[in-house]
Amino acid sequence: MRPGPLALVGLAAALLLPGPGTAQERGASEGRISVLGRARAALQPDFASVEIGVESRGQTPAAALDGASQAVQAVIALATAFGIAPEDVETAAVTLQPVNRTVRQPDGSVAERLDGYRSANTVRIRLGDMNRLGDLMRKALDAGANRIEGVGFGLRDPEGAESAVRLAAVKDASQQAARLAEAAGVRLGRVVSIEVPPQGANPAMARNAAPLRASRGTAVPLMAGTIEATAEVATTFAIQP
Repeated sequence: MRPGPLALVGLAAALLLPGPGTAQERGASEGRISVLGRARAALQPDFASVEIGVESRGQTPAAALDGASQAVQAVIALATAFGIAPEDVETAAVTLQPVNRTVRQPDGSVAERLDGYRSANTVRIRLGDMNRLGDLMRKALDAGANRIEGVGFGLRDPEGAESAVRLAAVKDASQQAARLAEAAGVRLGRVVSIEVPPQGANPAMARNAAPLRASRGTAVPLMAGTIEATAEVATTFAIQP
């Protein structure tokens, strides 16, 4: 989905005019216009992230760990063949633990006996060309991977996107204040204060794009969607005398 233009929505506004009193009192407390500017943008992710791993069993800790390591090396080589930069491939987790099985004793009781070891090695891969994600996952299985999890989509410069939306919210606040001032028959003055309220949640991921398909075989149903970034800015303007 291509990102649309920023949608600007004003939530609330208040017009405060000077009340009755002496000229000295009015000068000490001039009129204010306070507004809450809002902006929203639907942004297209520019990278996909997936965790691909291998789980291996062995009779010894070394055998289990070696089995997982060898398969993950093949996955890393596959990422290199896809043209993925080394900084976009990182180890996510390495685990090794004993595996027990339950056996029944001659007296009828049960006990846990060691039955080898299980090792898992997982790498996190970031892919800029999201249309190749399904193909990467399928070929990783062919290379020996047997675990795929943590599929996600994001922005490489989220701070820049948030800054652009915040600036749009300031513009929306200015437009609201100008309309209120015109309607009230007063002149809009300088900016008295700008405050950014704390955001209650991170930008949400919307699942509304077409699935990414592997180049061969069954389609891998991955939805890139869009990332919605929002901003609110509380701005107060003075009213010119």
